[in-house]
Amino acid sequence: MKIFLVENSLLVRDRLRPLLQALSGVEIVGEAASAKEALDGIAAAGADAVVLDLHLDGSSGFDVLRALQKSAPRVVVYVLTSFASEAYRRAAERLGARGFFDKSGEIPRLLATLSEKS
Repeated sequence: MKIFLVENSLLVRDRLRPLLQALSGVEIVGEAASAKEALDGIAAAGADAVVLDLHLDGSSGFDVLRALQKSAPRVVVYVLTSFASEAYRRAAERLGARGFFDKSGEIPRLLATLSEKS
């Protein structure tokens, strides 16, 4: 599975990258900190899946979800955010997110989900 990581914090990306790379069958094909970088990179990298933060530089993950629904509906999106309210979860799912995970305690669950899909 080719994963594109969209996260505005370099520290978080640096923490997630090795965890994702350790999963069998997973390849990180790109990273971005902003919605524009993400949308440009996801298509160019041929990503199968995206791990997406909702708080991005200059925009939001919701904007990325909306754009991907139109431009790349086959790309599977997993939201990983520190804004894990039920309202955000429902909004992300309405926009096509396949999973919604809280950074504060659900990274292992995200990794297990990705491991099952790869």
